[in-house]
Amino acid sequence: MKTPITIMLVEDNPEYRKVLKVAIDRSQNMELIGTVGTAERAILKLEPSADQLAPDVILLDLSLPGMSGLEAIPKLKENAPNSKIIIITQSDSETDVLHAITLGISGYLFKSSTILQIKEGIEIVMNGGASLDPAAAKFILNTLQKKNKIELTDIPLTEREHEILGLLSEGFSKKEIGTKLDISFFTVSTHIRHIYQKLNVPNAPAAVATALRKGWL
Repeated sequence: MKTPITIMLVEDNPEYRKVLKVAIDRSQNMELIGTVGTAERAILKLEPSADQLAPDVILLDLSLPGMSGLEAIPKLKENAPNSKIIIITQSDSETDVLHAITLGISGYLFKSSTILQIKEGIEIVMNGGASLDPAAAKFILNTLQKKNKIELTDIPLTEREHEILGLLSEGFSKKEIGTKLDISFFTVSTHIRHIYQKLNVPNAPAAVATALRKGWL
């Protein structure tokens, strides 16, 4: 994992922004390289012509003045394609969770999360995992349960890949999946890479969203 992890914070609440800034500044493996209060400002700072270097991680609130976080995701990904976006919000709307995932975010956390949980979420994402709040993962599972069941043979994944995709949808990390299935971290990573290739997606949230839309879980 790259050290230090560079972070841009897009948050309009000055008190919460201060809390996150202090926590990141105290972390030896993280560095806050930009703080803005609007999505428009973040997009401008990340334009190719701007001086701002693209961060490893963008912490993005959804409820922002002007352009919302959801509206900003496509433009942020266009300006900083290699940056991973983690939503940090008060919104527990199932629609917001699913919409954000389909837009290709790498994590979805609530502001009720502890500082430790947020920092762990950043590290999980930088290690190639998906950082999903348990409540957000539950939304996904609830939606999956509403889908009509189809035969496993109709799914373009092996039985093991399908099993791992299900665990990803519940918010398990690669290490946790390996422990649960009694297989190595390397084996889990290989299976996940094959899942991404078969579904033509860049990350775990996108894989889960694809499976959700098609009713594969």
